[in-house]
Amino acid sequence: VFLKCVIPPNKMIAHRLPPFVHTNVFRCHKKGGPRPTLAHAFCKVLEEKGMLRRIYTQNIDGLESLAGIETDKLVECHGHFRSSSCISCRTPMEIESCRTKMVNDVKVPECSECGSYVKPDIVFFGEALPSRFQQLVDRDTAEADLLLVMGTSLMVMPVAGIPSWVRNGTPRILLNRERVGDFWTMKSQDVFLQCDCDDGAREICRLAGWEDLLDERFKQCQK
Repeated sequence: VFLKCVIPPNKMIAHRLPPFVHTNVFRCHKKGGPRPTLAHAFCKVLEEKGMLRRIYTQNIDGLESLAGIETDKLVECHGHFRSSSCISCRTPMEIESCRTKMVNDVKVPECSECGSYVKPDIVFFGEALPSRFQQLVDRDTAEADLLLVMGTSLMVMPVAGIPSWVRNGTPRILLNRERVGDFWTMKSQDVFLQCDCDDGAREICRLAGWEDLLDERFKQCQK
């Protein structure tokens, strides 16, 4: 379902979010901006080991991409700030121009083709998820050998449903500060590690003998 706001959504963002919030999300791919965490580096290690089928993330900061995860391994369910486009005709706008309009000028960017509004390619509440989600999720949940869930409340559907969609008998590991979703009723093959994501990632790498590689990839993420 696509919704259009009476008040342009970008104007609400520009006026209501504290300046450091909308500045930081745009700065993720710039020098000095937010950088990937140890958990992101862990995902890169899994990719290099040939064990990563897909990452489904609800974050819009693009830190998985910054960690070096290949695009075909990513499903950014709520979009990202690396690009922007018209909400009507989908004509792209250079993201730096969009950022300048929103953050510096506190104005809603407008499409050069149709005059409608332009926003970063993120998914607002009520908007449809990217088609990539629907194209991949059924096969991924059916064919995954293991599901790793990290740092989530499992409150926002449909992504919150993924742990319950994997086939029966698929091992599921939750790295989280608390149990969430249907991890409250643990199945015999489920594992719950009560921890921060970074600590859990390091422990798994320690057990697998990958700690040196993890640290190396983390250092690369910070450059």
